[in-house]
Amino acid sequence: MTLELPEGPFKAYLFDCDGTIVDSMPLHYVAWNKALGEYGCEFDEALFYAWGGMPVAEIIRSLNEKHGLSMPVETLHHRKEGLYYEMLDQLKGVPEVMEHVHASHGTIPFAVVSGSTRESVVKSLQVLGILDKFDTLVCAGDYAKAKPDPEPFLMAAERLGVEAKDCLVFEDTAMGIAAATAAGMASVKVLQPWERAGI
Repeated sequence: MTLELPEGPFKAYLFDCDGTIVDSMPLHYVAWNKALGEYGCEFDEALFYAWGGMPVAEIIRSLNEKHGLSMPVETLHHRKEGLYYEMLDQLKGVPEVMEHVHASHGTIPFAVVSGSTRESVVKSLQVLGILDKFDTLVCAGDYAKAKPDPEPFLMAAERLGVEAKDCLVFEDTAMGIAAATAAGMASVKVLQPWERAGI
């Protein structure tokens, strides 16, 4: 399956990480279920994917509010990340996105723009052997407002020295596409795992 890109030319590619470059969302969901299960908290799979791109700490706070719980944000954050790292050897790239990473690397600058921590993004890209292909990483903690706010994408464009209108965003979530649109950037939607499975 090939990704149909919008009409260019573009001067930079901005990639979300989880679910876009790396097919990590199923592993993240397993990690979430294990970590949250220790607190008796459920996380519906449809909601998990709807919240794709939201920083981990924000997800925990939102789940606390939704279920009337008071799970410790920092402790649970570290527990969930640790469980994810244990499964990293199972990580694979999203083939149709990896194709563009390899084909266009060296011709235009690349950035990763993620709601995940820098440590998580670096580890994921290292497993795939592509960390060196990205000129900058914009991760949770770098910006004040997360997707769907345009701030993370605008920060990446600024770091690359490219105007927003000249950037193409690769994203797998509605929240990410909304952020790209708000930033004035063109975007391409990467299918979710269950959408790809039916092709």
